[in-house]
Amino acid sequence: VFQARILARRLVGQETRYEVEVTARYRHRSPLLRREYVWVPNACGCPALREGGEYVLMARRHVNYERTLNRILLQDDGYARPWTPREERLVREAARHC
Repeated sequence: VFQARILARRLVGQETRYEVEVTARYRHRSPLLRREYVWVPNACGCPALREGGEYVLMARRHVNYERTLNRILLQDDGYARPWTPREERLVREAARHC
């Protein structure tokens, strides 16, 4: 779980790749760089993340079977909400209990 600003959006085949700037980390089992790519496994624009917007994202690290692909994947059941002070408070409180 992390807070990020969307820098760019690009369609790559049947997926959408977002370039993000990670501004805060709440739960991190794997390391995150300051800038990352977040992949969404569709090209329909769901979830609707707009460039320049700040979001709280719950994504997972996806490593394929051959271990040649390592990326951050925001699945359909993932969490993507616009960042607000209330949203940050809720995530921080949940991180203490999880």
